[in-house]
Amino acid sequence: MSIADYYKRQFRWRDWPSIFGALPPLEGRTVLDLGCGVGDQAAELVARGACVIGMDMSQEVLQEAQSRHLPNSEFRLGDLRSIPEFGVAVDGIWSSFATAYFPDLPPVLAGWGRHLKSGGWIALTEIDDFFGHEPLSGRTKALLEAYARDGLAAARYDFHMGRKLQGYLEQSGFTVTNVLTVEDQELSFSGPAQPEVIDAWRARLDGMKLLQESCAPSFEQVREEFLECLRLPGHRSSAKVYCCVATK
Repeated sequence: MSIADYYKRQFRWRDWPSIFGALPPLEGRTVLDLGCGVGDQAAELVARGACVIGMDMSQEVLQEAQSRHLPNSEFRLGDLRSIPEFGVAVDGIWSSFATAYFPDLPPVLAGWGRHLKSGGWIALTEIDDFFGHEPLSGRTKALLEAYARDGLAAARYDFHMGRKLQGYLEQSGFTVTNVLTVEDQELSFSGPAQPEVIDAWRARLDGMKLLQESCAPSFEQVREEFLECLRLPGHRSSAKVYCCVATK
């Protein structure tokens, strides 16, 4: 499965209506979509009247976004840590499931904010407690927690970024106007997962090479126990998907 197909499959498992419903009016507004992926969310923004500038660090997903030929949109390759000048200030910044890749987020947010008009808004969506699913054995939880700690220490990824968004936005000079948590059929749900969700989690775990190295010979056991946890009628999740909306 290509990364583009992977993104497309995930899109339908997210509660986008609740998140888009928390945004200010979009008609005629210019929105910077950071970490735009294959353009699914850009399409939703355009459908609500926005003009979109999408940016991603992956050429593969950008080609997919560009192939959609969305009206009032353009897609650019770029490093989200250091966004080039566009020659115009935007009305809003949208970023979903990208901020966890920047554990030292406040300087990044400050850089993003320089592209916003005064009074403009920013909306960030992110997962919190990524591996927060039960029941798992103590050994499996310990291995996953060790991997998450190592990722944070190495500034690769913050698996608990969701709960930190509000504080980081305020630290970066934004005024938070709305914080919500939303259901997610893949990342934050109770009860047994759909078979397609199990397949998606298997593909995700198999693609996490550093997790495999961290767990070493125990990786397959950890993976299978985690997937079996998701299948159980009594499965429960402490993971949450947060969305924070703030103004400059």
